[in-house]
Amino acid sequence: MRSFNNEFDFTMSRRCELTGKGSIKGSVVWRSGKPKRQGGIGTHVTAITKRKFMPNLQRVKAVVNGQVRYVRVATSAIKKGLIVKPPKRTWKKEENAVKA
Repeated sequence: MRSFNNEFDFTMSRRCELTGKGSIKGSVVWRSGKPKRQGGIGTHVTAITKRKFMPNLQRVKAVVNGQVRYVRVATSAIKKGLIVKPPKRTWKKEENAVKA
């Protein structure tokens, strides 16, 4: 039976729209004992548990094919300058605009 309380159960894909960076499998290694260089007899692995390394995705406005839209991209893509942010809006909305 699947548990939906797990932090890794998402309906949306955790993948960057520009670079394709996604989640990576890994493990957490639990060790006990004192290292030899600190005067002990050495550390020993007591448990290894599975985990996922998730990309740092951000939802940002970007210019895509001449249109402004929201994209989910990794922060590494933003730092590399792979996205083009839209220009700041300088005009103001009319106060007495007619609602259609």
